[in-house]
Amino acid sequence: MAIAVVIVLSSRDEQHHYNPAELVVNDITQLNPIQVARVIHPKSTAEIVAQIANSSGPISIGGGRYSQGGQTAYPDSLHIDMREMDKVLLLDTERRRITVQAGITWRQLQEHIDPHDLSVKIMQTYANFTVGGSLSVNVHGRYIGEGAVVKSVESIKLLLADGSVVTASREENTALFNGAIGGYGGLGVIVEATLMLVENIKIERTTKAMNISQYKHHFFDGIRDNNNVVLHNADIYPPNYDDVLAVTWIKTDKPLTSKERIMPSDQHYYWAPKAAEFVANYHMGKKIRQSIIDPLYYSQNRVVWRNWEASYDVAELEPASRQHKTYALREYFIPVEKFGDFVPAMKDIFNRNDANIINVSIRHAFPDQETLLSWSRQEVFAFVVYYQQGTDQMARDQVKKWSLEMIDAVISFGGSYYLPYQIFASSSQFAAAYPQSSEYFALKATVDPDNRFTNMLWAQYYRMNRDASAIKKREITEYSESAEKTLLTISE
Repeated sequence: MAIAVVIVLSSRDEQHHYNPAELVVNDITQLNPIQVARVIHPKSTAEIVAQIANSSGPISIGGGRYSQGGQTAYPDSLHIDMREMDKVLLLDTERRRITVQAGITWRQLQEHIDPHDLSVKIMQTYANFTVGGSLSVNVHGRYIGEGAVVKSVESIKLLLADGSVVTASREENTALFNGAIGGYGGLGVIVEATLMLVENIKIERTTKAMNISQYKHHFFDGIRDNNNVVLHNADIYPPNYDDVLAVTWIKTDKPLTSKERIMPSDQHYYWAPKAAEFVANYHMGKKIRQSIIDPLYYSQNRVVWRNWEASYDVAELEPASRQHKTYALREYFIPVEKFGDFVPAMKDIFNRNDANIINVSIRHAFPDQETLLSWSRQEVFAFVVYYQQGTDQMARDQVKKWSLEMIDAVISFGGSYYLPYQIFASSSQFAAAYPQSSEYFALKATVDPDNRFTNMLWAQYYRMNRDASAIKKREITEYSESAEKTLLTISE
């Protein structure tokens, strides 16, 4: 099977009574265990309101726990595990809108909308993520003509530190909308979201192998403005980084090759994890993947429903153990005009540092000029890097070294790096990649003055920007408390 970029989650702890092990919140890499003070599993917004009112100190928020650097936890915090807030609240098939609690997974959402021939407009490749977590990191996927998930969000409901629940959209409480989406839980809890949907259609897979020097022209000539293209990505083959396999899904009326509308959720994966380990552990494995595994896999004609291709399970590449070696991600966003300059710089950094890169997947995103922590202030190519590393300190230090070099390179080309992964960047690197972060911090200081909502990401960067000389509190004129502050608690 072809090697895909994936973040893999450990199985969910189903015990909701007190369990000491549950107080350790880890991420899927198993590199960042964090002991919290208490974990709650709310089923309603009212439960969270009550817990905030009856507690003091830091609060952290978790969903699927797919981040890889402590973005969902903080030591001795009240940890809100959102995964039981998983209800569909309203489906409007005529307007193609759905309102959900934020703890629902994309897979659960898909199962609800598929019978109505509707599909998610923008999401990541794998369907195990929660909607709230996806909005908090402002995910993107392989969807052509789109970009960050914010483009598919009509509105959210955000629970603030003072217990108020406000609706935020492009028309109402705009600052909170732009801050909370992609805001990594620093402003409050996204408790509900209303999302735009599209028609579920049949799509056909096509592939084309090429030298990487040809890819940019291939994309702009035949992919970017092609209304028949639904999904697209291109895999760069390590360790030479000279060859690319472009994979494109186009609208079609051809007969289906798979009758299933969504991938079965009870599949057991054996060969895919073995293939990933083979590619990671052996230099020859990377060559065999390019010359044998991928050509065989992609030789099969495939026509499926859009929902089928959007319902992958992260379990397909989960290794048997992460004790000594683990898999992780990095992602870098480069202005499209700098593609040819960035690729050789990336190749040099990876090979000079002997980084064990399994795959680099190229995606595309149009500008997101809404969110305060936008990773695509201009049109970008995204380079999604999937790699293996050891879990010992020496291995961690090696990864940190090349990660910092990559961030410097990205910044030099006017790009950005993605924040859900290991937190290595310096404050100056963070500020350079996210120049509107000072606006985000000012907003946080206004709506969360006691800094209750936090995690390891904001422990690293917000605390360094909290003094008065670095942050000038500004009046958020768009922010207004609605009647929901009172009525929501009463009605629930």
